[in-house]
Amino acid sequence: MLPALFISHGSPMLALEPGASGPALAGLAAELPRPKAVLVVSAHWESPELLIGSSEQLATWHDFGGFPAPLYALSYPAPGSPKVAREVQRLLAEANLPSRLDPQRPLDHGAWVPLSLMYPQADIPVLQLSLPSHAGPDLQIRVGEALRSLRKQGVLLIGSGSITHNLGELNWRAGPEAVESWAREFRDWVVAKLQTGDHSALVDYRTLAPHAKRSHPSDEHLLPLHFVMGAGGTGFRIVHSGFTYGALGMDIYRFD
Repeated sequence: MLPALFISHGSPMLALEPGASGPALAGLAAELPRPKAVLVVSAHWESPELLIGSSEQLATWHDFGGFPAPLYALSYPAPGSPKVAREVQRLLAEANLPSRLDPQRPLDHGAWVPLSLMYPQADIPVLQLSLPSHAGPDLQIRVGEALRSLRKQGVLLIGSGSITHNLGELNWRAGPEAVESWAREFRDWVVAKLQTGDHSALVDYRTLAPHAKRSHPSDEHLLPLHFVMGAGGTGFRIVHSGFTYGALGMDIYRFD
């Protein structure tokens, strides 16, 4: 059975400058059985309701601005999977979670950037599930639980966000060895709760975690972790740990 993965996708420049994350993602993909499909919950598809990308062929969306021209020349022409999308909708309905199919949605960078490092051939079907971030962690855990059985069917479930995400406090010239103490303390608290299986604390992270507001001024980049907590098993492992730009967490976790 495939694990569920939480991936900190970092800056879009990760696609051109993979640093330590690139080899970690490539090594993880090589270690896993080849998925029949990949489902991604990305921080960059917020919505009022649950939407499921159901396109036959996916366009690459460069949903960012101000980066070098070579980044906009990249594409990730993966096929979609309307069949898996319908199965996702069925499973959500069984869990009393209504959803709608969206045949127009392209792949945002929270999906295609890490996938380009894991499966560069872009030959595995991909679909995205939107993030109703206004509903908070509890909904994401329920969604993950509803879709957990897909792992037995060969679908790789990925939550793509960031273990810390405060763009206003980044130092774009900082090397990987320069880490703000508040960002490290928040990341370490999350890891400690994951290691002990204290999911209730992680649901209430805004109240309990040190530097929660500073690490996540808004919820959307941590909520994919809650999705994976619901979708994964009790076996938690750190695949990669680190920071870029002083405070942007780049951790990768797997739940077996």
